[in-house]
Amino acid sequence: MKRIVLLTLPLLAACGSRYGMRLPDEMEKNLPYETRIELLEAENALALAYDKVDEASSEIVRARDNIRRARSRAQAAESELDRAEDTVSKEVAQLTIEEAEARVEYLRSRQRLNVAKLEVEELAKQCAVARFELSRVTAARKAKVAGSEGLDPKEFESQVSECEAEVKEERAGLGANTADEKAAREAWEAKKAALAKKTFDARTSPYVENL
Repeated sequence: MKRIVLLTLPLLAACGSRYGMRLPDEMEKNLPYETRIELLEAENALALAYDKVDEASSEIVRARDNIRRARSRAQAAESELDRAEDTVSKEVAQLTIEEAEARVEYLRSRQRLNVAKLEVEELAKQCAVARFELSRVTAARKAKVAGSEGLDPKEFESQVSECEAEVKEERAGLGANTADEKAAREAWEAKKAALAKKTFDARTSPYVENL
C-alpha cells in the first residue's frame, strides 16, 4: 500500500515545479510489477525527502511557539521591574528583561534560518522527485514499455543535475543566516549567564529558563 501511495507523490510534486519532467501516465500504468518492486529504493529516497520538508515545517512551528513564550516572558519581566522595591530585585528584574529580549532576538534569527532551510528542503524535494522520475524512465526503457523508447534519459539526467546544482548553491547561501543565528545565540547565552550569576545558580534559578 505504501508503494502505491508513493508512486502518486511525483504527480503532486511535479505541479508547478521547474523540474517537472516525468514519466507519462500511460507508461507508468504499464510498468511491470517486477519493475515497480525494483523502484522501492528510489521510492524510499523520495519519501525521506518529503520527511525532511515535514521536519523543517515542524521546526518553524516550534520556533514560533518559543518566540511567543519568550515575548510573554519579556513582558512579565518588565512588570516585575515595576514592582521591584530594593536594588537587588531591580537589578535581577533588569537582567531578566535583557535576557528575555536577547532570547527573542535569538529565536527570531533562528526562525529566519528555519525558513531558509525549509525553502532549501522544498527544492531538494523537487530534486528527489526528478531523481525518482529518472529511475522510472530508466526502468520503463529497460522493461521496453511502449513509447519509452522516445524518452531521452539524458534530458532527465540534466533535470536532476540542474536541480542538485541549485540546491548546492542555496545551501551555501545559508551561511549568512547561520552566522547571524550563532551570533544571536552567543549574545543570549551571555545575558543568560549574567542573570544566572546574579541569581547564584543557572540550574536552579527560577529566573533562568533553557530552551
